[in-house]
Amino acid sequence: MGMLSVTGITTALALIAVTAVAAGNDSMTKTTGTDSLKRETATFAGGCFWCMEAPFDKQPGVFSVTSGYTGGKEKNPTYQQVSAGGTGHTEAVQIVYDPSRIGYGKLLDIYWRNTDPTVSDRQFCDKGSQYRPAIFYHGEEQHLLAQKSKEELEKTKPFREPVVTEITPAGEFYPAEEYHQQYYKKNPIRYKYYRAGCGRDRRLKELWGKEAGGH
Repeated sequence: MGMLSVTGITTALALIAVTAVAAGNDSMTKTTGTDSLKRETATFAGGCFWCMEAPFDKQPGVFSVTSGYTGGKEKNPTYQQVSAGGTGHTEAVQIVYDPSRIGYGKLLDIYWRNTDPTVSDRQFCDKGSQYRPAIFYHGEEQHLLAQKSKEELEKTKPFREPVVTEITPAGEFYPAEEYHQQYYKKNPIRYKYYRAGCGRDRRLKELWGKEAGGH
């Protein structure tokens, strides 16, 4: 009877140990699966950043879209400083995405069709270098893809004007003030009023026709 009890206890302990190891492995697999999600960054300038959030925000595989300032030398610029000109920065959006779900090429396609690539010092009603369109690449792979995309666009574009959007290395990106983030969701009426008043959708339709981006 004593021997059977010892054997029974030993067996039970072994089963518990196996279960614990299995549970631990399962937990590790889940944690590793979550932590191993690949994240890459893309940065685009296309005029008012309010209007550049929505086209990317709704895409599967996009984790976040942040409005901000980049391309200049002023550190920690404010909206007032950038919009007044002189900082060298342009309004831009920085996108964090999963490249296994949405590729950089797809992001470029979305970008082109939500901008006017025929002007270099403004976008729609917003004039000045602080609204210049630009593709800020992170690494040589993005650089090559952006260049190739621009070359292809030159061959297939539905408009006559040349594509003058700059392609330049990404530098320091400064997130804009909180009230600018997700503006199209926080202030939908004011956002739509601004977008219509600026002639953005009208110009996009002129340039891209049925392929025009939107809000």
